[in-house]
Amino acid sequence: MKIRKLTKHHGLGVLIGLVSPLIFIPIVIFIFSCIQNHEFGRLWSDFKRFDAMQVKVITVALLSNLIWFYRTLNKEFFNVGRGIIIGTLLFSPYIVYVKFF
Repeated sequence: MKIRKLTKHHGLGVLIGLVSPLIFIPIVIFIFSCIQNHEFGRLWSDFKRFDAMQVKVITVALLSNLIWFYRTLNKEFFNVGRGIIIGTLLFSPYIVYVKFF
């Protein structure tokens, strides 16, 4: 089995995979506030305070990486796509920790 070396394209993908959900968190909270008829500020403070709310919002925000992943696959930037997968998986220890501990 041939082991592939990490390249700058993988690093770009990891950066996209980590930053994109952080940008989409306020958008997800805004959508939740519109659907639930609550104020954005209230849901934002609940997000900062409650771990269960953080897990829900971050999990939905991670779906934004699918946009970038499919975009890179269509453009045949496979190394960037692999980096996006790695960046998405880097959120999983936090989610598992908050969910179960």
